[in-house]
Amino acid sequence: MSGLVLALLLCGGVFGRTVESVRAALEARYQHARTLRASFFERYTDGNGGSSSEAGTVYFSRPGRMRWEYESPEEKLFIADGTNVWFYVPADRTASRAKVKESSDWRTPLALLTGKADLSKLCRAIQFATAGEEREAGLEPQTLAPDDDVLLCTPRDSASNDPAYRVFLETDRNAWLVRVLIREPGRTATEFRFGNWEANIDVPEVKFHFQPPPGVSIVDEESLAGEIR
Repeated sequence: MSGLVLALLLCGGVFGRTVESVRAALEARYQHARTLRASFFERYTDGNGGSSSEAGTVYFSRPGRMRWEYESPEEKLFIADGTNVWFYVPADRTASRAKVKESSDWRTPLALLTGKADLSKLCRAIQFATAGEEREAGLEPQTLAPDDDVLLCTPRDSASNDPAYRVFLETDRNAWLVRVLIREPGRTATEFRFGNWEANIDVPEVKFHFQPPPGVSIVDEESLAGEIR
């Protein structure tokens, strides 16, 4: 989809947004991105009043690769290299590895931002979130910019059969993704906020490959699951 088409989709929002126009603009924004970089803020709430927050920089590269560099409160690394997903915590001297197709981590499907950017691969159904659904999810009006749109995604994975499982996608007036909020059973929630998006920048290839430092233990999640069974 060309830049002209994207511009027309964005302008169309002035005259009345529809679910399809917002979705198409979001997909068009990312479809031809070779690389992306953004700052991110991540917050997890456990449903019992407890929460934790982290922040850093995320990089995406076509096709479907990404690197999450956590900078605070401690250094961590999450990499999807197209085949495997790696999670490394330097302080623990341990790295876990799983196949991309077997990963249940919600960061993994976000790699579609530098792929075909087809939300149908992520969502079985998409609609605008109602004001009530936004409030229930914790998206209070004061946290939303006036021109932002919030899409409610029914995810394709099996857990989505539970009505408590909801995914909210917030986009700004320029069709950039600014927030992803995943609400799960037990009132747990994971929120990702994004800012300072940059597209088609030079990102070293090495950033999307993980080489375990000397002395770091590798935990293969597939083997571990087999031992548990």
